[in-house]
Amino acid sequence: TERAGTVLPGEEKARGSAERMEPDFAQWCPVAGPEAVKRSRSKGGLAGPDGTKSVFGQMCAKMSSFSPDSLLLPHRVWKVKFVGESVDDCGGGYSESIAEMCEELQNGLTPLLIVTPNGRDESGANRDCFLLNPAAKSLLHMNMFRFLGVLLGIAIRTGSPLSLNLAEPVWKQLAGMNLTIADLSEVDKDFIPGLMYIRDNEATSEEFEAMSLPFTVPNASGQDIQLSSKYTHITLDNRAEYVRLAINYRLHEFDEQVAAVREGMARVVPVPLLSLFTGYELETMVCGSPDIPLHLLKSVATYKGIEPTASLIQWFWEVMESFSNTERSLFLRFVWGRTRLPRTIADFRGRDFVIQVLDKYNPPDHFLPESYTCFFLLKLPRYSCKQVLEEKLKYAIHFCKSIDTDDYARIALTGEPAADDSSDDSDNEDADSFASDSTQDYLTGH
Repeated sequence: TERAGTVLPGEEKARGSAERMEPDFAQWCPVAGPEAVKRSRSKGGLAGPDGTKSVFGQMCAKMSSFSPDSLLLPHRVWKVKFVGESVDDCGGGYSESIAEMCEELQNGLTPLLIVTPNGRDESGANRDCFLLNPAAKSLLHMNMFRFLGVLLGIAIRTGSPLSLNLAEPVWKQLAGMNLTIADLSEVDKDFIPGLMYIRDNEATSEEFEAMSLPFTVPNASGQDIQLSSKYTHITLDNRAEYVRLAINYRLHEFDEQVAAVREGMARVVPVPLLSLFTGYELETMVCGSPDIPLHLLKSVATYKGIEPTASLIQWFWEVMESFSNTERSLFLRFVWGRTRLPRTIADFRGRDFVIQVLDKYNPPDHFLPESYTCFFLLKLPRYSCKQVLEEKLKYAIHFCKSIDTDDYARIALTGEPAADDSSDDSDNEDADSFASDSTQDYLTGH
């Protein structure tokens, strides 16, 4: 799987070696790719009915064909074939599918997650976080929540973090903890003050009736929920009952969805043991850290065709240091198909981040970087200065997001193909050497 680059002579041999590196059987899953999903987006924002045409929805539909043992594979559970797109999945396609599903869950293509009330109102904490959608209750929705749980379990089991920005109360419930009033305020700062206003209001009975307050409570998605068939409006006599019912509803409105997600997680990890962890600790196990520490990336970096002390390498790390966390996340998506680093060096499972510099690009300043997400490999032209490197790298991470093995990116920015791209013996040696090194490292655990 490659981005902004070309399939070099010998690359097929390298990919074959990568296939042999994977000792477990991962099932092939043909799905419509991200571009097809975007075309299927309806006016309501979903990708097909209830998001079924999203990559997430398509993979959810295929879950019934997965055996219990297949979900316990230590590295990747499936191999991806994006229909209509040229993807040779040696690991990069799988990572891309996971990243794409996380994106779909949070951009409105699927109905499972909603922005917190604070996010809708642009006030308070957790504005950029998501909650489980309490209105998603159909059988299809429950299956989707179970599949979400499977993804969370796979992330814990394989050490491959998911880029999901769920609010802390969600993680608490997934860890088996009950919500508190303080948790409600974390995601909806106006809810408790509104109830206190009703409880402590000193209005007379006539004034209260004149307010004509319905006996309903807005749920997390903003829909009004009738709390009682006995009452239609709040009065002085029933307001204490209203406050009690409203709080009880909001503390338990996600119970069905949480149960479905935990049911899915139980297919991959022992869910009862999650009670040993706090919500924050569970989030860290599933998502790693949203911050991307460069010292961790540097610690697994290796170099081919250049010394670590060379100016080009120093420029590269200086540019990475200057990147915002969002740009670092885009870089990881470009080079590895993921948006977050594993939690620890051990979770890299022997996979190095390889920076390879080749002299086949001529003139080098006319070419973009290439990446091979299956191999966590970045190929850099020998740029003339730091400014050019920064410009080309930023362009690549922002505009070269789709996987390309169709050779459209083989040309230089001048429109000319890379010099001797199809006959350079050194490229054969590079690819063979890289595949051999990767296989040896994988098998030995180094």
